[in-house]
Amino acid sequence: MHSTLFTIFGLPIRSYGLMMVIGFSLGLWRAQRAAQRRGLNSDRVYDLALTVLLSGVLGARLVYILLNMRTESFREFFAVWNGGLSFHGGVLFAVVAAYLFTRKTKLSFWAYTDLLAPSVAIGYAFTRIGCFLNGCCYGAPTSLPWGVRFMENGTLTPPSHPTQIYAFLASLLIFFVLTRLEKLNRAPGFIFTSYLGLYGVYRFLIEFPRKGYSAQEWFMGLTQAQVVSIAMIVIAAIVILAVYRRPSKPIVGVRAA
Repeated sequence: MHSTLFTIFGLPIRSYGLMMVIGFSLGLWRAQRAAQRRGLNSDRVYDLALTVLLSGVLGARLVYILLNMRTESFREFFAVWNGGLSFHGGVLFAVVAAYLFTRKTKLSFWAYTDLLAPSVAIGYAFTRIGCFLNGCCYGAPTSLPWGVRFMENGTLTPPSHPTQIYAFLASLLIFFVLTRLEKLNRAPGFIFTSYLGLYGVYRFLIEFPRKGYSAQEWFMGLTQAQVVSIAMIVIAAIVILAVYRRPSKPIVGVRAA
């Protein structure tokens, strides 16, 4: 594995952090271009994206430590380059931060979360490449030809499922689906809600090869992420069926009503 890719003037460049930065940059580029096409305030996109990123990382780290107090410590809270982030915790904090930001700046919360949802999929995809290079979040042993041996506590694992690569490919698929859903002309909030549901499906499934290795059973044979993912899927499905079944007139959400 390559947790440190190279050094610059003695400063180690960590693969996890670098991939996160690359994913954020690509996602921001995409969001700004999409904002211009939709008549949204592209200057505000950068501010909102940075707010979402910082709050999401802090929330993801906080929730991960709280859920893994036996092995994690708040003394290493800011060592995010080693991994150890809860995406569900990150989403919660990022959504709250986005809501507060849009309220303060009088922007449409739903229009801008719709705008950012595909970008989040891009950012998440590249972060999982960082997980692969870091050697974390891998799956169960496998006899498949693409099994990878990861370093764990100084010892190589058997050839194992590279679930990080599965996650990367799944996120790219989610991004593609979201860009197609954007053309359905549903009310604001549809793309964001769809992303939560699609992420829940992906995460529920990917936890099966991870269970017992980089994810542990928590409730009724399910991992913590699977339980939360079920809730995300159910809520997203109910909202989509109740609110977004029919097309609506396009709404430019630069300003909140």
